[in-house]
Amino acid sequence: MYDVVVVGGGPAGLAAALVLGRARRRVALVDAGEPRNAPAHESHGYLSRDGIAPGELRALGRAEVAGYGVELIDDRVMDARPGFEVRLESGRTLEARRLLVTTGLRDVLPEIPGVAELWGNDVHFCPYCHGYEVSDQPIAVIAHEPVGEHKARLLRQWSDDVAVFTPEEVVRLVVEDGRLAGVELADRVVRCTAAFVHPEFVPTDGLLTSLGCETNDQGWVTVDAGRTSVPGVWAAGNVVDPMMQIITAAGQGSAVAIALNNDFVFETAPAS
Repeated sequence: MYDVVVVGGGPAGLAAALVLGRARRRVALVDAGEPRNAPAHESHGYLSRDGIAPGELRALGRAEVAGYGVELIDDRVMDARPGFEVRLESGRTLEARRLLVTTGLRDVLPEIPGVAELWGNDVHFCPYCHGYEVSDQPIAVIAHEPVGEHKARLLRQWSDDVAVFTPEEVVRLVVEDGRLAGVELADRVVRCTAAFVHPEFVPTDGLLTSLGCETNDQGWVTVDAGRTSVPGVWAAGNVVDPMMQIITAAGQGSAVAIALNNDFVFETAPAS
């Protein structure tokens, strides 16, 4: 019997597992190995690790949590039953007193030729994550209003050459030698070397919703300091907040792990 099964091995899950492992809890972390930021070459804004490759940051985190006795399980969670019984794709079943779900979200990209091909290379979402790297370059923002103009105003901190287009205006991204060269419109090509789009964020929350966790009007699972509406089920990171960056997701994972451990410490003992 584990104290906690953490589902998802991104920054939130690893940070939570680190805190819980150091608290001498018996923890298993199950990770399907499909990180959202896999296409990116570098991660930015993480203090002391700015510019690190996402895979390297993940490997460092896994090594740290393993050093505190956390069991790392490379597998996929298929379902969980109250109690909790966690069934894995391999057929293994884990028993846990609590579940912490940190499975993140997936980006649904605009259906514009070239966007998926260049995603994480010359096409980005977050100006704070990648604006500095494209300083003084010609930049295209492809998004509906008011998001498009908001993002363009941000990006003008890094470049004076920023053009805004709606997705309907763009025929395709022009790719030359594997790099972005421009945005093709119906009547012309606008040259640029970087583009920012606004994906649709879809939470990877099937496990949470299957357990009956409540959602808000926008369809995201609601939490109170990490607690969901289902007793014993906790959540952190992008699975409940689409605006979390790597460092804030890790911070939330740490905070939720502390709250979860306190929940163990102060739970009422069963009547004899």
